[in-house]
Order: sequence, then C-alpha cells, then structure tokens
Amino acid sequence: MFNPQRRRVVAGLGAACAAAAFPAVRAASAWPGHAVTFIVPFPAGGPVDATARFATQPLGRLWSVPTVVDNKSGAGGIVGAQFAAKAEPDGYSFFFASIHHAVLPSLRDNLSYDIQRDFEPVGMAAVFPIVLVVNPALPVRSVGELVAYAKANPGKLSFSSSGTGGGTHLAGELFNAMAGTRIQHVPYRGSAPAMQDLVGGQVQLMFADGPSAVPQLKAGKVRALGVGNPQRSALLPDVPTIAESGLPDYEAYSWSGMMAPRGTPAAIVAKVNADLIQVLSDPATASSMIAAGAEPKPGTPRAFGDFVAAEIGKWREVIRKADIRVE
Repeated sequence: MFNPQRRRVVAGLGAACAAAAFPAVRAASAWPGHAVTFIVPFPAGGPVDATARFATQPLGRLWSVPTVVDNKSGAGGIVGAQFAAKAEPDGYSFFFASIHHAVLPSLRDNLSYDIQRDFEPVGMAAVFPIVLVVNPALPVRSVGELVAYAKANPGKLSFSSSGTGGGTHLAGELFNAMAGTRIQHVPYRGSAPAMQDLVGGQVQLMFADGPSAVPQLKAGKVRALGVGNPQRSALLPDVPTIAESGLPDYEAYSWSGMMAPRGTPAAIVAKVNADLIQVLSDPATASSMIAAGAEPKPGTPRAFGDFVAAEIGKWREVIRKADIRVE
C-alpha cells in the first residue's frame, strides 16, 4: 500500500546523502586550484627522484599549476614517508614510495606509519632493473655457470650491495634462496663504492641497479649475466632475465609508485591516476626515462595496491629466511 510518509522519509534521506556528497564532488571538480607537492623520500638525483621529476613536470603542464618535488630524505625513506603520512588529504600532497617501503615493515618494528593503512595507492610509476653483474675475472658467463661455480666453491664468492636491507641486497638473498647457493653478502654505503669494489675484484658479483651497472658494462669493466625483471629490460634488451636463465619465477627489481595520504578524495585519486598514465605513456617521456634507467610502468590504483601488498609478503619471507637484521 502506498505510504506518502515513507516516501517523504526516503526522499529526505536521498537529499541528505546528495548534500553530504556535494562538497567532495565540488572540491574534486575544482581541483587543482594551486600548486601540488610531491614528496620524494630520497635525495635529489637518485632514480626515485628522477622518476618523480619526469612525471610531475608534464603533470604541471597538464593541470596548469606548479608542481613541486620536495625531497624529504633520511633513514632509508622513513623520514619522507612519516612526513607524507601526516600531510592533509586534500589532493595537494602526494608521495613517491619505493621498494624500500615494502621492505621496511619487516626490518623495523617501530615505524610511526603504515604504508598500507596510511596511504591511498594512486599508481605505479616505474621499475628500475636490477642487473646481476660479475667481475670479468670470474670464469662464468651465465646464471647456470654461476650457480654451478658457487656450489662447487661454497663460501668463496661474495656479492656487494648498496646497504643491508636494500633492494640490491635482497635480490642477492633471493638468488641464494632459490639457487641453493651460499654467496656471502658485503654491504656498502651506497651503490658507487659497492660497484667500485666489484670492478677492483674485492667482491666477485653484484646485483646492481641499472644506472650503476650500465656505464661499467659499456666500459667492459663488468659482465652482465641476467636482469631481475620478469621480462627483458628495455635498458639492456640483449641481456636475458635471470628467470629464463635457469631460475624460473625469479623476480627482483626496484620500483617507484605514487601514493596519497589516506582520506584523499577518490575523485582526485582517479584523476591523478588517469593523468599519470597519460604522461608516462608519452613516447618522448618514456624514452627519456629509459635512457635514465627507469622503465615507465603505469597502472591502476588497485593494481598498485595489490602489488605493494605482494611485495611486503614476498620480502618478509626472504628477510626471515636470511635472518637479516638492521641495527
């Protein structure tokens, strides 16, 4: 039976919901009204910083507002993440996360932020290939030969990295776990000294980031055996993947993606994602990024969120098995 009173109540509820939603929709449609800041938790000049600048400069042109890259470096990416997590969720602050932020939850018990709880995923931006390189004096020319040599000489090989708990360290530990080898880890304070000692023969191999590896490869000072990407890298198209070279399912590479403080309006997140995909798909931008050692890999917010969750679980297990500790 028709009830006019019930109809008025339902209509009133609908109007109230629409009124409540209207300010958010209006705010999103008016966005951006002024400069947008992108927090990078590493120093200027590094791969994550370079990716941020490749992406944000064309975004600024697209939005007709200034885009500011704010480098908040320190504590392996923690300082910048803490700062970004506390930013106002108004669509004017974004954050470039990296593989470090998927690893840190397994290395630190006292983080003041949660990379999943405190942020909204916006989209993946780029991946940076990790290249397995060896000193040319080492008598191996493939991943299979390296595994055989390491097993025949247990404990006699060592690999350098840019620091304990970083992507280049974990790539080596994942290799050990999957190949059944015992190649010793030697940490350094950065990629440059780690590569220097590889070239000098103090260590025999390194899982190096692309920008560190390519100049030494071109100079003939190191030899590449494989890349950790799931597909061959556009940076080194002639180098096979480690997976296709004898370790199926091996994947280890660095990455960077954009996040927003939790509570940022969904409409703004969706627009920034769509515009990020647009600028990273531009052939000129893609070519410039690849030349700098970064491969654009844009995608949806959900895909990036799922990827980060998978990375956290994957590296937690590697850290546990290798008993990695950070003081």
